[in-house]
This record gives sequence, C-alpha cells and structure tokens, in this order.
Amino acid sequence: MSNKIKSYLFALTAVIFFASSFPFSRFALVYFSPEALGFLRCSLASIVLLIIGRFNNLRSPFKLKHIGLFFISGALGFGLYLIVFNMGLKTITAATSSILIATTPIMTAAAASILYGEKISRIGIFSIFCAFCGVLIIILWKGILSINIGIVWTVIAAVFFCGYNILSRKLGKMGYTSIEIVTYSMIAAAIILSPFSIDAYKQIINAELKYIGSFIYLGIFTSALGYFCFNKGIEIAEKTSDVTNFLFVNPLVASLLGYVALGETLNAGTIIGGAVIIASIVLFSLKGAKK
Repeated sequence: MSNKIKSYLFALTAVIFFASSFPFSRFALVYFSPEALGFLRCSLASIVLLIIGRFNNLRSPFKLKHIGLFFISGALGFGLYLIVFNMGLKTITAATSSILIATTPIMTAAAASILYGEKISRIGIFSIFCAFCGVLIIILWKGILSINIGIVWTVIAAVFFCGYNILSRKLGKMGYTSIEIVTYSMIAAAIILSPFSIDAYKQIINAELKYIGSFIYLGIFTSALGYFCFNKGIEIAEKTSDVTNFLFVNPLVASLLGYVALGETLNAGTIIGGAVIIASIVLFSLKGAKK
C-alpha cells in the first residue's frame, strides 16, 4: 500500500473520529457538566497519548520555560476550549456546532497573516469575509434579539482553537513534533481542569454505563486517536493538503451522525449559513494563499 493511500486512510479515520465528537459530546452532556466532561476527556486522552508516544519517540520538553507555552497551548486547544465547546453544545445541535468550528482554519490563516506575515490573496480575503457572513446568517437567522447563547460559546471555542493552532505552529518551529505538541498540551489541559476533578468523580460514580461509555469514547477515540491519526496522515502524506482537505467533510459527517444518533434536524439558517461557510473554506483552501 502506497504512502498516499495510507495518508488518506489515516485522514479519513481522523475525520470520522473528529466528527463523532459533536454528537457524542452532546449526548454525554445530558448527564455530565461541561467542566467535568472536559476534565475526564483530557485526563483519559493524556494517558492514551502517553502510551502512543512511548512507541513514537516522545521527547521531554527541551527547556523549562517551554512548559509555560504548553500550558497556554493546552488551555486554548483543550482546557478552555472544551468548557466553552461543551457549553455551546448544551443548546445547539451537533451539526451547527461542527459548522461553526469549521471556521477555525480560516481564522487561523487570518491570524497567521497578522502574526507571521503569511500572505493571503484577494480571493482569500473574500473567502474570510464570506465565512464571517455565513456565521452571521446562522447567528441572526431568527433576529438579533433571539441569538442562541450556544452559538456564541461555540464561536468563542473556535477562536480559542485558532489560538492553539497559532501557538502549535510556533512550537513546531521550535523543534517539537505534532505528537509532542498534542500530548503535552493535553496533559496541561488536564491539570488546568483538575479543580473540577471532584465534581467529575461525584458524577462518574453515579453515572449510567451509557454515559461512562460516551466519555471513554470521547477521551480515547475523538481526542487521542483522532489527533494521532491526523498527525500521522500529515507526516506520511505527499502534501499537507492531501490530509487537511478531508476536514471539509467534517460538518457533513457530524450532521449525519447527529441526525442518526440524536434525531437532530437543521433549520434554514444553519443550512444556508453552513453552505456559505463550507464553500468559503473550500475556496480559501484552493485559492486563498498567495504564491
């Protein structure tokens, strides 16, 4: 089997895991609090990532001061992110959440252009504007006075993850591998969320098996194995875009899973705004970067 086929398989597996996090999280939040679920998910993922890292040349942080960067990275990518992400899923569908989170790559590109001087073409700027309009359509579809607070929390989550991506790029330039960045960021996130460990313990000892199973799936598959497969796909791919382009189908898969598992449906605002956002992301990926 060629490396290209292997990279596609890793990417497809990762996207399925990532997409399933939306309905699984929404289901788990029927019982767990957003903070407790975040702590449980990061703690279990940290253990799994350390085991995976044991067989993938996981190195210790190079310098003591770098640990502080991993704590910031962990807060943005997993700690604070999961809290607001979970709070958002309390009141919006898995499909709506996945569409809004899908704006993160465009946010990252815009931030990178400011911080790192990375060039964006006119088409890229137009794509960013269109994606922003798509978000506004979803938020304001029923009128400005009826904004769903869950949408606001989810947009904040996307901003946090954008910050994680920017800092991950910085850590990568400092010599850290993707698995090292994810592992140490996840461990830092578990430490950041440790004040909620008592609540998590109280909730889990009384939880039904189906809710325990949902958090175990989220920790092992969507958090640990999802990121490992995605990073592994990028590592062996001929081009990074061969793997990252698979993220375009993330909202579609999440929507289908939300419909099948939770019986969710989409309103017209989410369908129209989501179509605008996804089209903007595809256009940006194809034409957004300046050569």
